[in-house]
Amino acid sequence: MDTAKSKKLEIVIPAYRMHSQNFKNVLEGITEEAALKRIDNNTNHVVWMVGNFINCRYWIGSMLGIEDKNPFDDLFKDARALDESCSYPTLQELKKNFNDISPKVYQKLVNAIDGQLDEKFSFGMNVFFVPETILNMIGMCIGREDYLLGQMGLMRKLLGLKGMGYDMDENLKY
Repeated sequence: MDTAKSKKLEIVIPAYRMHSQNFKNVLEGITEEAALKRIDNNTNHVVWMVGNFINCRYWIGSMLGIEDKNPFDDLFKDARALDESCSYPTLQELKKNFNDISPKVYQKLVNAIDGQLDEKFSFGMNVFFVPETILNMIGMCIGREDYLLGQMGLMRKLLGLKGMGYDMDENLKY
C-alpha cells in the first residue's frame, strides 16, 4: 500500500481502498434492468445509489484540486434526491465514471499534506462539533460512501441476489 504524506489520512486511505473493492463487489451480478428497480416505489434505485457514491469521489477530488467534473453532476450534485422524471445513466456508464475518477482521487489522498487538509471548507451543515475543514469533509464523504454501500448491499438482497462477497482484487490499486 502507498504511504500517505499525511498521518491524518492513515485511516481514510485504507477505507477508501476498501470502499473501491466493496463497490465492485456489491454491483456484481446486478443487471441494468435490476439497477433501476425500486422496492414498493419507496426506495432509491441502485443507479441512484451508485451515482451518489461516485459523486462523493468527485467531492473529495475537487477539494484536493482535481478539476475533472462529474459528467452526471446535474443528477447527483448536493446529494440530490431521486427524480423519476430524469433519465439516469446506465450502470455501465457509471462504472466507467467510477474507474476514471477513483484512481485520481486516490493519488491526491496519498499526496495530501496536513496544511491542505486543515484548510477551512464550508460544507453548510453547521454541526457545532464538526470543524468545517477539508479533512472533516473527506471524513463525511467516506461516511456517506459507507451509507450508500450499505443501501446497495440491502438492495442486492431485495433484488433476490446473494449477499455481497468480500473477494479482493489485487490489481485494484485505488
